[in-house]
Amino acid sequence: MSEIKLTKDNFEQEVMKSDKTVLVDFWASWCAPCMMLSPVIAEIAEEMDGSVAVGKVNVDEEQELSMQYGISSIPTLLVFRNGEIVNAAVGLRSKENIIEMLK
Repeated sequence: MSEIKLTKDNFEQEVMKSDKTVLVDFWASWCAPCMMLSPVIAEIAEEMDGSVAVGKVNVDEEQELSMQYGISSIPTLLVFRNGEIVNAAVGLRSKENIIEMLK
């Protein structure tokens, strides 16, 4: 399964009410580190399909969500479990580091 485009309209259902661990990537198209991270996030979405959901929030399009979660730097990765943030990271990360965050 590929990444889910998250918006204020589907965030509650896709993230907060998910029965899976959810990795949320806050990003923007003008952000070079975000663009470098994007293929890694896509790989994780494919490889962990079924066990982890992966969503992306475009901070330019979803400013309300960005403010709600205090996003001030991107890329920011948040890991949600049962509607709660259980892990967070800011900046470029290795695939191994991101997978470790999901455990």
